[in-house]
Amino acid sequence: MDTQGTEITDLFFHRGWLIPILIVLGLTAILHLFVSRFYKRVFPRIEKTHLTWDSSLMKALIRPLKVMIWILGLTFSVQLFAFHFEKEHIVELLKPFRNFSYIIIMLWLSLRFIKNMEVELCREKRASKKRFDKTTVRAVCQISRIAAFLIAILAFLQSRNVNISAVLAFGGAGGLIVGLAAKDLLSNFFGGLMIYLDRPFSVGDWIRSPDREIEGYVENIGWRLTRIRMLERRPIYVPNGVFSTISVINVSRMTHRRIRTHFGVRYEDASKLAEINAEIEEMIKNHDTIDTEKPLMVRFDEFGPSSLNVLIYCFTKATKSAEYTLIQQEIFFKALEIVKKHGAECAFPTTTLHVPEGISLKQ
Repeated sequence: MDTQGTEITDLFFHRGWLIPILIVLGLTAILHLFVSRFYKRVFPRIEKTHLTWDSSLMKALIRPLKVMIWILGLTFSVQLFAFHFEKEHIVELLKPFRNFSYIIIMLWLSLRFIKNMEVELCREKRASKKRFDKTTVRAVCQISRIAAFLIAILAFLQSRNVNISAVLAFGGAGGLIVGLAAKDLLSNFFGGLMIYLDRPFSVGDWIRSPDREIEGYVENIGWRLTRIRMLERRPIYVPNGVFSTISVINVSRMTHRRIRTHFGVRYEDASKLAEINAEIEEMIKNHDTIDTEKPLMVRFDEFGPSSLNVLIYCFTKATKSAEYTLIQQEIFFKALEIVKKHGAECAFPTTTLHVPEGISLKQ
């Protein structure tokens, strides 16, 4: 037993480099435990706040922070070992490794924070049952990730004493060459970026273009293509660059739908036309789904070849196609009933043949 005790004493006193390393590793473990306990106590309180970024940042921070603590503890322990045995080359290797680790950890932290923000924002909007553009949230997060990667690359080059100005100048020349070679690809990319920024439409909207045969519901907005489900349920993939050269009508953002039609009454019923128009207009004004604050009129519009044409013009509060067509149909039926009620009839194309000398029949 005395011999074993002497060996242990020699280990700690004659190998003095081991004690500081054990102390550093012990402090690292204690700090790791403290951070874990602190997170378990503080995070439930942060989650109760109405802010989104604080809980997202706390969740993103905990793992990278623990890894950084152990990197610092281990590299410092190796540094103490190297100083004791005069291994200067090991110390020189540790410095770039530590700088690279810091950059990777900061990039990791940024990506985790962006992801948490994306999830929390979508969850918060969904819980409050508010309409939100998921595509825009995803696009902003994607741009943020790209920016984080670029900043990490520039920071790494700076840590390696690379001239950033020369790299940016080379990147500008290279970008010009790539831009000329991939003009269409870049056009679609920036077209997608403009869709995300200007937001002429979003996922779920019904759009159509008077310039192209494009009409349907937007299913997905990518960086190069937008997928639209047409009314025939066929998908159409439109390059984003196309939307910078065509007009787009967003039907889903309409506030009203217009009813505009003509119907003809016989010339024999001209005396009844004023009463018919007045009653049809009153019927439309009393209809619950018609917005009376918008232009509304029932007018004798023109003399047709075989009819007196009447214009019906109004706006419905309903914007969905199925509901709008039902309202329009109901108004048309009631208009026909009013015409019939006044003893008039709707005209149809007729031709009158005038023979000045009459017609004689010879046997």
